[in-house]
Amino acid sequence: MSDAIWMLSDDYSVVAEFYDYIVPYRDRQDVAFFVEQARRSGGPVLELGCGSGRILFPTAEAGIEIVGLDGAPAMLSVCRAKLARQPASVQARIELVEGDMRRFKLGRKFALVTLPFRPFQHLLTVADQLDCLAAIRDHLAERGRLIFDVFNPSLEFLTAPCPTESISEPPFTMPDGRKGQRYPRILARDLASQVQQVEILYVLTYPDGREDRVVERFPMRYFFRFELEHLLARGGFQMETVYTDYDRSAYGSKLPGELIFIAGKA
Repeated sequence: MSDAIWMLSDDYSVVAEFYDYIVPYRDRQDVAFFVEQARRSGGPVLELGCGSGRILFPTAEAGIEIVGLDGAPAMLSVCRAKLARQPASVQARIELVEGDMRRFKLGRKFALVTLPFRPFQHLLTVADQLDCLAAIRDHLAERGRLIFDVFNPSLEFLTAPCPTESISEPPFTMPDGRKGQRYPRILARDLASQVQQVEILYVLTYPDGREDRVVERFPMRYFFRFELEHLLARGGFQMETVYTDYDRSAYGSKLPGELIFIAGKA
């Protein structure tokens, strides 16, 4: 048997180094959608929850000025290291800010504010959600747009017992030769508060056979379509479009699909 080191992460401090290599993150089909929306806006763009720059860098490479804000220092550290390796023209279009998406003051307006890959679902209470929307509205130009996505809840999944086994996903490989495997599962659901407790086990195997095991745990809020429409209205926004996929499929054409909202100031 190989030695194993167990680590618990709830702030991305451990998983940040291999986040970019995880297959469901690396291959997520939303990049072209957000880059095209940034092009249409003309910029500047504010991305909340920019993480390691998965959307941020392609947007800047497309010629759009973008500010990335994130509350996780470890993820921003990875992003800054990647930024230092970019051409000067790309570096000039990117600004990184450590901050809380519920309360930030950047002193400028943006043509587009985005929250790609569900950071809004880490806001567990209505008060936090409205605080975030208020901060966004304060930073949005008069004709600017807000675009964010959340997963569309499956009622069949939510009413089924929490799975006892983790799901095995495709393995990934790190530049240093480590092999990784990701095993997500839902530990518990609070149907009243619409919050799920998520656990993700990462097994990292070194070339010599040693193993690290990292357990990441976090709560995640889920939303229903019309709940979000009313929340946007309370926050001073007018919903323009909701898609179910990044190919701009109409809501309801694919189930459960995504909930991708585009809204402007009311």
